Amino acid sequence: MANIERGNQTIITEFIFLGFGNLPLLRILLFLPFLLIYIVTMARNLLIIVLVVADHYLHTPMYFFLGNLSCLETCYSSTILPKMLSGLLNNKTISFFGCFLQFYTFGYLACTECVLLSVMSYDRYLAVCDPLHYATAMNSRVCAKLASGSWITGFPALTITVSLMSTLSFCGPNKIDHFFCDLTPLLQLSCTDTHMVHLAMFAFSSLAAFTPFLLTVASYACIIATILRIPSTTGRQKASSTCSSHLIVVAVFFGTIIIVYLIPTVDTWRALNKVLSVFYTVLTPMVNPLIYSLRNREIKEALIRALTQWQVLQKES
Repeated sequence: MANIERGNQTIITEFIFLGFGNLPLLRILLFLPFLLIYIVTMARNLLIIVLVVADHYLHTPMYFFLGNLSCLETCYSSTILPKMLSGLLNNKTISFFGCFLQFYTFGYLACTECVLLSVMSYDRYLAVCDPLHYATAMNSRVCAKLASGSWITGFPALTITVSLMSTLSFCGPNKIDHFFCDLTPLLQLSCTDTHMVHLAMFAFSSLAAFTPFLLTVASYACIIATILRIPSTTGRQKASSTCSSHLIVVAVFFGTIIIVYLIPTVDTWRALNKVLSVFYTVLTPMVNPLIYSLRNREIKEALIRALTQWQVLQKES
């Protein structure tokens, strides 16, 4: 039963995702690439987590934060992609509670990633702009506090927002014009005033997303200024290569989020918003390990050491 009659009002108990359309051929064509993306995303991020934990050469602030990012991306992908794949196989329904839980988890992880990317930019700022004091400024205690602060930030914001959303009434229709439970398409289905929810979400988005974005931009402005002052070409190339991959991640992640959530929603842009949402929910978690570390010399060396050690253990057994 999708609806329950209460007096003269229909109360929604489940939602239906419209996803990317109802064409069977399109769903099949999308299912296989998205399944491959999910497998690759999980494999890459789990590989980085294992290497960062197991290899003592990677026990540095940069790789500590990278391990946190990979852990976050693993959770992020598992929140969105399994249900999306299920929808492409024609299982498009989600319970009322499940929808709110997905939105809460997705929103919390998105806030965490915003803050964590800002922390990582601060780490790169210290490494490039103040290398002499880097080891002291980014000791293990500071790293632990910055990482834990990143993971905690999203809890109060999403708890208050979802608490306000739980007071809303959803009396039909129950079709979400998206592939996951996002805020805007969900609120469009409410038959009560959503002004307070929009206001709360705007306030928390400014704190949890826009503020980290500004801090990240400021960090990279200082980094670029420092790089331009380096006299040798080799030194400039080394410093820029250290930060270029992080800058790509920040540009893609924050850029698509700003377009989707800060530009006013227009009906004709709904399809575009879905495509842009794919970038920060699906593609970014997949490419993060690649552009961050799998092409990195230290990660390659750690992988070679791990494979060599595994081969030795195999021979001994």
